[in-house]
Amino acid sequence: MKQSLQSILIWLVGIILILVLFLAMALLSLVLYPFDRKRKLVHAQCFWWTDALIALNPYWKVNVSGLENIDHRKKYVVVSNHQSLADIVLLYKTKMQFKWVAKDSLFKIPVLGWNMALARHIRLERGDFSSIKKVYREAGEWLHKGVSVLFFPEGTRSDNKGIGEFQNGAFKLAIKERVPILPIQIDGTKDAIPKGSWRFTTKICCTLKVLPAIETADFPMQDFARLRDLARAQLS
Repeated sequence: MKQSLQSILIWLVGIILILVLFLAMALLSLVLYPFDRKRKLVHAQCFWWTDALIALNPYWKVNVSGLENIDHRKKYVVVSNHQSLADIVLLYKTKMQFKWVAKDSLFKIPVLGWNMALARHIRLERGDFSSIKKVYREAGEWLHKGVSVLFFPEGTRSDNKGIGEFQNGAFKLAIKERVPILPIQIDGTKDAIPKGSWRFTTKICCTLKVLPAIETADFPMQDFARLRDLARAQLS
């Protein structure tokens, strides 16, 4: 009974927080539109949201390390392994400005998808080649504006066998734009959101570790696979 009541409260608080986040982001989008074209202040609202969401869930313990490897004056192509939707909650703990590439279906989720659109994250329609080209063009435009872009290069969530094979696009983009790769390692989020049930029953320890950036200036374009494999090895 106690776990059921706690779970109801966690979900209720989560819904309230995401609604408050939407109102804050929508209001700032309107008021600051002429002054915040990159939606940096809008994006920054997710920082307090993720802190509150984690602090108010007694089943989540989150450890963050390696923040000293982030130079907030620089732009990066950020790459992270992918275990669950909770990954993005942890990634906001970096307090970085970024646009992340997300599948189109997430943008269609009420409130959550609206928040993603307000922050101007990058929409990917899987299986649509023209959409893939558009994603990399849009990502390049954000890098030119000084804003980092974030990819889950596995393209889907990891299975129980570990990190999947990486797709090439993020690494080609980093070499083309001469932008460092910033690897971020996530663990423990696979079970952070209950599967097949609404009840939280197990305490989960999630970790986020920011690894040292990989400079790309000395990588010719034909060496994108070496860069890809280097990043994957660091995240494994």
